Amino acid sequence: MNLPWNDVDTVLLDMDGTLLDLHYDNYFWRHYLHQRYAAEEGITEEAVRAWLLPKMHELRGTLEWYCVEFWSRLLGRDIGPYKEEVADRIGWRPGAQAFLEGLAAAGKRRVLVTNAHPRTVELKFRRTGLDRHLDAVITAHDFRRPKEDAGFWTALREAESFDPERAVLFDDNATALGRAREHGIRWLYGIAQPDLQEAPLQWDDFPAVDDFDGFTPKVDTAAAPR
Repeated sequence: MNLPWNDVDTVLLDMDGTLLDLHYDNYFWRHYLHQRYAAEEGITEEAVRAWLLPKMHELRGTLEWYCVEFWSRLLGRDIGPYKEEVADRIGWRPGAQAFLEGLAAAGKRRVLVTNAHPRTVELKFRRTGLDRHLDAVITAHDFRRPKEDAGFWTALREAESFDPERAVLFDDNATALGRAREHGIRWLYGIAQPDLQEAPLQWDDFPAVDDFDGFTPKVDTAAAPR
């Protein structure tokens, strides 16, 4: 898969499922949170799921769905420590770290655009050092709009002042990619397997990246100053 890197200045990058393995998030929200809450309340996991899953489905794609503070209020306890308890599952996706280093060497601006709550972002930065490989970090909570909302991309253009014709977005969220396309971002790529422990996704509207190995822009070292 070739990208004309000479025509790209800004690289917009999702975090969960793109740079980092989505397994941590899937495990926490689908399993661990239910287990911990059930154990503390002295009820069955089935009872927790019967109550919590419909709420999750209802809010999917909204800012609340991504908000640690919202779910903490709903559950009546801070779930931040729960996320810390399984933080050993946080990890890079194949080739992502080298890809970010290659982008820096090629002079590309690396901008994280994530729906994750700032507390989750901080946890993942602390565990992976991802922040050391970025030029800017934008969360949906900065704009009070998730990436599924057109307003996020309008606010992003104002905050970053980039040329969408010279920008690329990598994201495992098809709705976010569609919104980015509406706002003129020229190159758009999905992620074939966001959760490395689950089957690959089926992508119809966007090309998908299996991993970032071999996707790094080539730097002409012969032309570099000595």
